[in-house]
Amino acid sequence: MLEALPILGINLLVSAGFFLVLWLVSIRLQDPSFIDSWWGLGVLVLVWTTWAQVAGPTTHGLTVALLASAWGLRLGLFLFWRWRQHGRDRRYAKMIDRAREQRGWNFATTSLLFVFGPQMVLQIIMALPAQLGQLGDARAFGALATFGASLAAFGILYEAIADAQLAAFKANAANKGKVMDRGLWRYSRHPNYFGELCAWWGIFFVALETPLGWWSLPGPLL
Repeated sequence: MLEALPILGINLLVSAGFFLVLWLVSIRLQDPSFIDSWWGLGVLVLVWTTWAQVAGPTTHGLTVALLASAWGLRLGLFLFWRWRQHGRDRRYAKMIDRAREQRGWNFATTSLLFVFGPQMVLQIIMALPAQLGQLGDARAFGALATFGASLAAFGILYEAIADAQLAAFKANAANKGKVMDRGLWRYSRHPNYFGELCAWWGIFFVALETPLGWWSLPGPLL
């Protein structure tokens, strides 16, 4: 694991740089809601920053990189579109107002300590399988990795369908105030979260065939 620390350290610095810029943008906008899209897009930064540091890419490394990128790009663009459509997220607005009233904190302090800082740390942990799964020597792509890649691909597609179904439901004014109970939402209250779990456990199973795979377990557990 020691050999991975310099790579993870560089990833942390690069990620911190992006989050710093986005935090400054949020101060100007007085709205941190757009950061949700970076939950997905930021994974691409971590994945390909790792890729740039790896001496010899492997089949496992390429697989986790592509799967994590597909997940991150799809989710990030969807959440950015949702922010552009609906604007400020009321959850963030309430949190910032509460911190101002109860603690006397301004927008910059609250958004840094409760939004941008925690998301940066959580994102790095969540994406550990896509980072550590790229490290180590080349190995045969076994049954566990094949199962993991299939599970991840299924999860990415499942989550995308669930998000699309919910977006279409909410776009219909006739459904205002109603609970979505059609399509995949008929079987679960949060099918998009189920898809996300499948995606990241699948990526973890691919990483598990690499030398440092077990060290990435906190990712899917998160």
